[in-house]
Amino acid sequence: MPLLLPVKGVPPVFGQNCYLAPNATIVGDVTMGDDCSVWFNAVVRGDVNAIRIGNKVNIQDGAVIHCTYQKTKTIIGNNVSIGHNAIVHGCTVHDNVLIGMGAIIMDRAEIGSHSIIAAGAVILEGVKVEAGSIYAGVPAKKIKNVPEELISGEINRIAGNYLMYSSWFREESKE
Repeated sequence: MPLLLPVKGVPPVFGQNCYLAPNATIVGDVTMGDDCSVWFNAVVRGDVNAIRIGNKVNIQDGAVIHCTYQKTKTIIGNNVSIGHNAIVHGCTVHDNVLIGMGAIIMDRAEIGSHSIIAAGAVILEGVKVEAGSIYAGVPAKKIKNVPEELISGEINRIAGNYLMYSSWFREESKE
């Protein structure tokens, strides 16, 4: 069973058809839409501020979603993939975004729609990633615009695959 805890009387709330890995941790003021998944060892901590997650979001193994006390909420749009061991902290991530493995998104950053944050990239506090951009490096900088084939070939493909993967685990738990 995943660890689901209220904080100060506020429990996490989930939409329909969500998959939560047995060792995922989701606590406090977290609201998650439909068709989402939180994978093994991932942590979503809505203890010090609110976390709002749209539909069809996958939070992969070891990722951490958090915010800053009395300062920054974390808002994640629809159709977002957050890669293994990524940290998404006190920021806004718009729709149709791929955040690569080990990437770090800091407070008050804003990730525009149809963007890709490369594996290992660090988006510094307050940085605005323009829609349709690929950012990479430490600190991350724009390296190019997202070609149309990467929107369907990577952003949408990965989000769709994680919806499929989560169905495998839901089917196993019914047997």
